[in-house]
Amino acid sequence: MATQYVTSSTGPARCTVRTAGAESQDYEIKPEQAANAATITAVGSQRGLPERAVTIALATAMQESSLLNIGHGDRDSLGLFQQRPSQGWGSQRQIQDPVYSSGKFYDHLVQIPGYSRLPLTVAAQRVQHSGFPQAYAKHETNASLLTAALTGRRAAAFNCTTGPAGGDGKAGSPAQVRDRLVREFGKNVLPGHKPRVPASAEGVSLRESDSRSKADSPSNDDSRSKGDVQARTSAAAEPEVRIPARGDQRGWELAHWAVANSSDLHIARVSYGNRVWDASSSEQGWRTREDAGGTSEGERAASVSVRLATGE
Repeated sequence: MATQYVTSSTGPARCTVRTAGAESQDYEIKPEQAANAATITAVGSQRGLPERAVTIALATAMQESSLLNIGHGDRDSLGLFQQRPSQGWGSQRQIQDPVYSSGKFYDHLVQIPGYSRLPLTVAAQRVQHSGFPQAYAKHETNASLLTAALTGRRAAAFNCTTGPAGGDGKAGSPAQVRDRLVREFGKNVLPGHKPRVPASAEGVSLRESDSRSKADSPSNDDSRSKGDVQARTSAAAEPEVRIPARGDQRGWELAHWAVANSSDLHIARVSYGNRVWDASSSEQGWRTREDAGGTSEGERAASVSVRLATGE
């Protein structure tokens, strides 16, 4: 699988996955959809679920909401999976938290005996009880493409262009990136990090609260976290967060997550192994690194580097 851009950084922001081969297939989504797909995948990863579970979840969200966290639907349906407060799925606020709603979907999915061996539309319907039970099947191909990329099974398989000038010119927050990682992947993704908002807080979505948080100011930024996480700011470098990779597939899973969230989190550069994605030249996709210096291949594969825009 490979990814090819269909636009340049002067065009609208978008993400495109393309399979290799004579009859390649494209699946293109907007940054908001990509971020939600990455959340659904990360929550499945946190729970140790197989790729089939992620594919079922993504296909369901594609059908129910087009991977958008919408605040309306049939009767009282809301969110990515169009879950209903009146049917015991949670409060309106909880359901519109992508992490919570993804978790609730998986809670129900894993209760279905042999769900991973069932046809996708059957497994999805047993969770959703939709009036259109066959509709999920048409999304299986695209959901499988996203799953292979976002779980890291395919290296450098997911890319996004960032729009004019490589982004919106806003500064990114290392604390916000770390909090989002812990919330979606679980506390083990960043040893020693203590989120500003507890990961278990009911109905709290960091995606909704990040922009309003006073904790994003430099005086409150938790750049002193120990372990494998590093954040630094200087006149010559963007703030940086390093995420332990613990294996090649995990590394690409985290790298693709960062690219999927590059618009929302104002990420300027993502590097893993010998590859790099840069917002300023995002139409080129993943490129071979030219700045490895004396760093060994093993050191480059040990962590994913996420550099944030400075807003300058």
